[in-house]
Amino acid sequence: MRVFDRGGARKVVALHCSLAHGGEWGGVAAQLSGVTLVAPDLPGHGAPPPWNGLSDLHSDSTRLAIALAEEAGEVDLLGHSFGATVALRVALERPELVRSLTLIEPVLFAAARAAGSPAYRDFIKDHAVFGHAVAQGNRAEAAALFLSVWGDGTAWDDLPSRQQTYVTDRIDQVAAQDPVLIGDSAGLLGYMRLESLGVPVLLLQGAQSPAIIDAIHAAFAERLPNHERQIIAGASHMAPVTHPKDVAEAVQRHLNRNAALCD
Repeated sequence: MRVFDRGGARKVVALHCSLAHGGEWGGVAAQLSGVTLVAPDLPGHGAPPPWNGLSDLHSDSTRLAIALAEEAGEVDLLGHSFGATVALRVALERPELVRSLTLIEPVLFAAARAAGSPAYRDFIKDHAVFGHAVAQGNRAEAAALFLSVWGDGTAWDDLPSRQQTYVTDRIDQVAAQDPVLIGDSAGLLGYMRLESLGVPVLLLQGAQSPAIIDAIHAAFAERLPNHERQIIAGASHMAPVTHPKDVAEAVQRHLNRNAALCD
């Protein structure tokens, strides 16, 4: 659990992407003001015990985030990629705990599928190659394939060996999320669920991110009643790491606007 005191008691809970840890938010937190940002290591990531291969990591992560929100009483939720889908689930299941929501490239691929986006067909074709590598036990190959799409642009062979090991050891966790992210087993897209979400939502994406991300955001925008979309020039999927200043500026504006509305 990392806590970044940025000069305010207002709690922001930040949920990282797959194969990362709470330290992902260090660069963004350094640019924020008037808040205390709490960034846990989600189950199976960072410091917690390794995933047992059986539990539902999405549900486990949701329970952790809800517990943090309950402790604070009310929070602003900030999530990236997998963490953004967890943040959305918390807001849907416990809306009384959430003041505002910032979703940075939530990888709820089922949203693009439900909208009939052509980007979904292209995504699922490429994802099948990744899934095959995982199923065959080719963990390093699967990790390299995954990061070639969802990484920060660094080639696999250029990563430090420690980072390669960290990603390879956890690559099964990515494939294990398919029922939630592709099949929507958590029911996040159910009838009128997104439409019922009353909190302000910022949808933030990189201009160079995979086409499936824009399709997901477009699908969300059709259903969320109180949302804003913003694109970060020059960024791709790992914008919180590669473009922390731009992400922080967008998040800060969103928090400030919501504070004004609450006042």
